[in-house]
Amino acid sequence: MDTSVTAESSESGRSQRPLPGPNEIREQLARIVSSPEFPPAGRGAAFLSFVVEEALAGRGPRLKGYTLAVEVFHRSEGFTQDDPVVRIEAGRLRRTLERYYLVAGQNDPIRIDIPKGGYVPSFAWNEAVSADTGEVEAKRQRPAWSRLQDKWLIIAGVVGVVCVAALTHRAADQMAAVAKPVNSAEVPDEPTLVIAPFTNLGDGPQAQLYTIGLTEELLTALPRFKEIKVFGRETSKSLLPEVTPSEVHGGLGARYLLTGGVRVSGAKVRVTARLVDTSDGVILWSQNYDDDLSTRELFAIQSDVASKVATAVAQPYGVIAKAGMANPPPDDLGVYDCTLRFYAYRTELSPETHHTVRDCLESAVARYPTYATAWAMSSIVYLDEDRFRFNPRPGQPRPIERALSSARRAIELEPGNTRALQSLMTALFFNQHLTEALKVGEEALATNPNDTELLGEFGTRVAMCGQWKRGADMLDRALALNPAGASYYHGTRALAAHMLDDHDTAVSLIRKADLQKFPLFHVVAAAIWFLTVCGHDARHSSQIPQPSSSMLEAGRILLQHGHAVASDAHVSSRSGGRISM
Repeated sequence: MDTSVTAESSESGRSQRPLPGPNEIREQLARIVSSPEFPPAGRGAAFLSFVVEEALAGRGPRLKGYTLAVEVFHRSEGFTQDDPVVRIEAGRLRRTLERYYLVAGQNDPIRIDIPKGGYVPSFAWNEAVSADTGEVEAKRQRPAWSRLQDKWLIIAGVVGVVCVAALTHRAADQMAAVAKPVNSAEVPDEPTLVIAPFTNLGDGPQAQLYTIGLTEELLTALPRFKEIKVFGRETSKSLLPEVTPSEVHGGLGARYLLTGGVRVSGAKVRVTARLVDTSDGVILWSQNYDDDLSTRELFAIQSDVASKVATAVAQPYGVIAKAGMANPPPDDLGVYDCTLRFYAYRTELSPETHHTVRDCLESAVARYPTYATAWAMSSIVYLDEDRFRFNPRPGQPRPIERALSSARRAIELEPGNTRALQSLMTALFFNQHLTEALKVGEEALATNPNDTELLGEFGTRVAMCGQWKRGADMLDRALALNPAGASYYHGTRALAAHMLDDHDTAVSLIRKADLQKFPLFHVVAAAIWFLTVCGHDARHSSQIPQPSSSMLEAGRILLQHGHAVASDAHVSSRSGGRISM
């Protein structure tokens, strides 16, 4: 950049002064982006740094919307002006710079601005702090009453500016509050989802009523899943049904957009739902739901559809989680990545993944001590140290005590968090507080009946307390919603089938439970095998691995005791042992 251009002389006879040089401009840039008054979140700093360096390198004419979209916001080369991200961010940056120079930058030597109508920055000396010394001296020689009058005018002006800035800031905060996610915790890498109003594709008032009701049901069902952030009703209502992914990505910063349409024709209802990745417009998931108004009420249909959509999209093993697993962070393990690793660990249940997840979650709660979900997951991981003997740490407190403490901390932070309630229920169960554990489990189920991780765990606890039929029903629902669920739940469901004398189901499920490393699996498999070869259903005996004589004896004992062994919690508490399933 040419810095030899001089400012024009003023009527007061100011001396000519060269424009700021590159080094001085870079120092001012560093001063701005490192200031507490310059927001660290978003791409404001990257935006400002890029345009300043391009201008200093003489490439100002290159600063167009397309260049900024590709270079700063990492849009694809197919970027079009339909995507408003550059215009929106440029507006934000201009307002940020205005506020900076009103507050922190009043006495900075140089002003950097982004003039409207383009993206090429301007550089100038800050006249507020570079007044000519002759002017200063002239002012000193004026009468005292005149100088006092000037001071009051200045004070009045400053007060006015501050009031305007405060009102503007308040208005900006109110606008931001409208777009704030419903279940927002201070965790930067959680996936964010916005729900656009579903499109009414039918005729008549009933179709419109159904469309509005379905959007409301989704806004209730989706925020129950605490591993994602869902933008609230005000934001959803402010959008048009035909809002584009790029508008959502640029205007709200939401990663995912849930949209769709409702068609009512006579007694037939069809709902189309789809989940879109707003960063590239790719449809990650879509589904049609058909129903009949002649056999079911309108409200029951929309509630059922909303439940199915929310479960498919947001459950721990759903579409959003799988998208995150397919595109993990490139460098530092973010907090959300820890939650993905937690669910992968729960599917695998190995000491190696347990060690990695435990370290990751401990780092997460250290960085974000108010994030309830990470505390809840830590509780479950600590519990596995005890019941599965995974990577036990010596000393106090014991892992089972750490599990209960972490679960209670999660509840303190967010009482309605499903994962927190699940962790407290499980920790109480293994600390022999069975009545309290089942009570907390019921509360968790009421909070989110579509959470497959909760359904599997609570179903297991209910079954192990002797309520085999109810536990089996919950496990069936969990496995139906998440067919690739943990082998752990297949094993528990096989045991429930065994205790309910459903031997065909027991044989089928025990084959799916890849739990060779757990002693209790061999006991359950031996019991099922024992029953099979003793004449109940011998034709299935070849489907179960042949047990050793000790395993066969364990199966015989398990059959003899039946529900007494099923109520292992009471037997264990009397003997000083501990439930291990």
